[in-house]
Amino acid sequence: MRKSLLVFAAVVLVASLSAHAQNTGNIRYKWYDGQGLMHFSDSLTTEAMKYGYDLVNDHGMVVQHVPRQLSAEERAAANKLAAEQAAKQRAAQEIANAETQMLAAYPDEESYKISQQQSLDTIDQQIHTTQINLRSQEKALTDLLARAADMENAKTPVPKFLVDSIAQQRGVVTTQRNTLQRQQALRAQTVQQQAKQLARYRELKAAQAQPAG
Repeated sequence: MRKSLLVFAAVVLVASLSAHAQNTGNIRYKWYDGQGLMHFSDSLTTEAMKYGYDLVNDHGMVVQHVPRQLSAEERAAANKLAAEQAAKQRAAQEIANAETQMLAAYPDEESYKISQQQSLDTIDQQIHTTQINLRSQEKALTDLLARAADMENAKTPVPKFLVDSIAQQRGVVTTQRNTLQRQQALRAQTVQQQAKQLARYRELKAAQAQPAG
């Protein structure tokens, strides 16, 4: 009984392989070299793998295409390009999400303008505080310079501690002036950005108002 089953299984296997061979035919390899010339081979060659190849049956039909192998430099370049494209897609998605949240948070233009003005008010408060501090530090520097000038007019040597205090105070004043310049530049930049953001907000609201379809 066992022998009969083995014979039956062998017959089925041979029939299956025969049917597969009739459907696909004998596989050959076809490829084009660097000059564009076509080549065929019964076995896979190094040149075929270099340029990429097709699996062709005996009816001349391509049953599968295998692309050429990439060099290390090409793989690195492809990975870099894929990473850049993914980064662009993430950035675009982040912008889309931010714009969706913006429309949800500010249902009308007036509320959006109020939000923008609040941002400017915060910067203006920082500028005002820096201006007050700067005037105070400039006055302190002026007082130190006046003391040194009085000593020089009186032909009295200016002590080292006063010279050092003047140098230190000059540094404080310079730092405050630089801070004020940065804050003023930030305000100007913010005004420009807000103008663009408001224009974009209006575009989104107009598109949102368009009937669907």
